Amino acid sequence: FEYDSYNVQQEDLSKIKDVGEWMKANGGARIVVEGHCDERGTVEYNLALGQKRADVVKNHLTKLGIDEKRVRIISFGKEMPAVPGHTEEAWAKNRRVNFAIDQKG
Repeated sequence: FEYDSYNVQQEDLSKIKDVGEWMKANGGARIVVEGHCDERGTVEYNLALGQKRADVVKNHLTKLGIDEKRVRIISFGKEMPAVPGHTEEAWAKNRRVNFAIDQKG
């Protein structure tokens, strides 16, 4: 994601499509879409932005035919960076959505 944005970048749409195809092939599977942000901004702001990022990805999955009940979203804001550091390169990698198998079912 770009800074301060929850718009999915064109080059990432194929990744979401791949997850959707996997879900279609694994009809009983449920996933969690985790929204993440870089370290800039307040905790509250980043939690809200991470939620929007996860929600927009969930919406893309439902447009691909995935039942929304199979997709749970959560925001971690800036609390779980993928890459340590205080550079634009690190921040860009931390503005992301991760997918996980939903263990809560």
